[in-house]
Amino acid sequence: MSTTTRRANATLWIVQSLLAALFLYAGGFKLVTPLAALAKLSPFPALFLRFVGICEVAGALGLILPGLLGIKRGLTPLAATGLVGIMVGAVTATIASLGVLPAIFPFAVGSLAAAVARGRWSRTVRLPN
Repeated sequence: MSTTTRRANATLWIVQSLLAALFLYAGGFKLVTPLAALAKLSPFPALFLRFVGICEVAGALGLILPGLLGIKRGLTPLAATGLVGIMVGAVTATIASLGVLPAIFPFAVGSLAAAVARGRWSRTVRLPN
């Protein structure tokens, strides 16, 4: 493995770890918060937010566990792609309710998830020539 490949792999692992921590926190919050409290925090239905929390936790686990365990590594770019979809929704909802400036953070998180999806896709899937 070349130095560039090692450095790219290390960078992807760092970004994956940070994203996993972020999504575990956000998703875990949505899972443990009572439905009545969730309903007060957002214009979306509380059960929808609970579903998003489940998806975030599953995506966070999908970013880390396949590479850590060495099993089904192709699931990592799929998990990252799913998290990109969640962040597209977050950006859209944030722009609609709060404006453009607060949407910068979910946009940045979605961009990092897209970078992980692209980076891991090119490292796990080998297409025939």
